[in-house]
Amino acid sequence: MSLRGIVWRRFRKNTLALGGSAVVLALILTASLAPLISPYTPTHIDIDHVLAPPSWRHPFGTDELGRDVLSRMIWGSRVSLSVGFIAMGIAVLIGIIVGSLAGFYGGKVDAVLMRFVDMMLAFPSFVLILAVIAIVEPSIFTIMAVIGVTGWMDVARLVRAEFLTLKQRDFVLASKSAGAGSLRLIFREILPNALTPVFVAATFGVAGAILTESSLSFLGIGVQPPNPSWGNILASGKDNIETAWWLSFYPGLAILITVLSYNLVGEGLRDALDPRLWEAERLP
Repeated sequence: MSLRGIVWRRFRKNTLALGGSAVVLALILTASLAPLISPYTPTHIDIDHVLAPPSWRHPFGTDELGRDVLSRMIWGSRVSLSVGFIAMGIAVLIGIIVGSLAGFYGGKVDAVLMRFVDMMLAFPSFVLILAVIAIVEPSIFTIMAVIGVTGWMDVARLVRAEFLTLKQRDFVLASKSAGAGSLRLIFREILPNALTPVFVAATFGVAGAILTESSLSFLGIGVQPPNPSWGNILASGKDNIETAWWLSFYPGLAILITVLSYNLVGEGLRDALDPRLWEAERLP
């Protein structure tokens, strides 16, 4: 059986990972179809139904301005998933570049880059994000960039470790003996074989980015109203916790389920891609 078949079979056996994948796919579908499935415009104000409890007309109730919470959460899923994917994409790109250079060249290049990574890791990520947001104007694009620029260090360390191992393999030494240049060795020979742990880290990273965006929006320095975000819906629920429980319950539950689902997928990928278990799977 091929390695791809082994990975898929191992992943398929993990019921929790499959359940997480189903939730993630449902969230992506919901975000993609938001204009079609949203019952109301997320910014529509209805002063006749302010803080209305859940009902057939408003399944998740309304907020302090009479806006439909379900509609705002559906559109807010777009924000959360966009931030998660794009921020992690930025982090993975930076991490791959730094880790590849450090692992391939070693020596002083490795020492300088890894000390920079250690310096970045010394700062609490959330505090660093707060400091940057305090300087620039908060917006969804700023949030994406800041989370990505402050979240690449773990990816860099994973890629570096893989490069340090793979660059001594026979297929790399053979390509080097054949006259392959540094760029070919990095991007054609080593990097494709070093991406396995990156996929796993990226899955966990998306969950972390969504949680960070929700936290920033809850604090009022993330996505700004009237644009919907699970974080700022949750913030409005904080001010009405005694009279409108649904404003805190539904967005909080959405954040919990989303982060948990991505973590379950990441756990499943980590187990399925573990090379120590492949030989056991090949045995009859």
